[in-house]
Amino acid sequence: MNTMTLWHITGWEFAALAFAALLVGFSKTAVSGANTVSLAIFAAVLPARASTGVLLPVLIAGDVLAVLTYRRHAHWPTLWRLFPAVAVGVVVGTLFLVWADDEIVRTSIGAILLLMAAVTVWRRRAADAEDEPDAVVTRAGRLKARSYGVLGGFTTMVANAGGPVMSMYLLSAGFRKLGFLGTSAFFFLIVNVSKVPFSAGLGLIDGRSLLLDAALVAFVVPGAFLGKWAVNRINQRLFEQLVIAATVLGGLQLLLR
Repeated sequence: MNTMTLWHITGWEFAALAFAALLVGFSKTAVSGANTVSLAIFAAVLPARASTGVLLPVLIAGDVLAVLTYRRHAHWPTLWRLFPAVAVGVVVGTLFLVWADDEIVRTSIGAILLLMAAVTVWRRRAADAEDEPDAVVTRAGRLKARSYGVLGGFTTMVANAGGPVMSMYLLSAGFRKLGFLGTSAFFFLIVNVSKVPFSAGLGLIDGRSLLLDAALVAFVVPGAFLGKWAVNRINQRLFEQLVIAATVLGGLQLLLR
């Protein structure tokens, strides 16, 4: 029995999933947050809860490629400040998934994403971003890191939608393009790998999901190469505008789906 028969999906539906996997690779090496479109495609083709388990290994494959590409640009002080708060968010998200239905999950995360995009736009109009990501050393910066960390952990656990939340944090902290991509690459590789036991425990990852992942991961690679080619041709302002636009689009898709 092949993978498509196992999941009862058509050729067109598999093509949509393959495109979503390619978009994951592109988002990991070019426009972080764009994979919210992938999230929507997976949830449209597969059962909503099951789609998060199928998408997670695809995201991890993209994270590995992003780390290999941008590993020298990561800002580790920011990462160490985020991880404890993210761990809290992942635990809260796991508990949330135990009782919340798909409609509550989509509405909650969509609202959070739109709020984060609005706050980031307001902040960037109020003041110019700093050249160096040093905001985390202040008291306000630490509070912001913890708040975004909990939100990022929560949204990444319940719907693999932590990308836009963390994109908003890194932009608001003043990260330039390569630092943004390097820091987010390590962040999501570590966080997504840590989510695997939780997802498996919830029954979201099993033999059926891994068979479909094996067929989809191959499409992540060309997407990553396309993203690496494109990022060198996108200036900083356009890069930030694309990240914010992808966040708004993802939030609206979650609210309206």
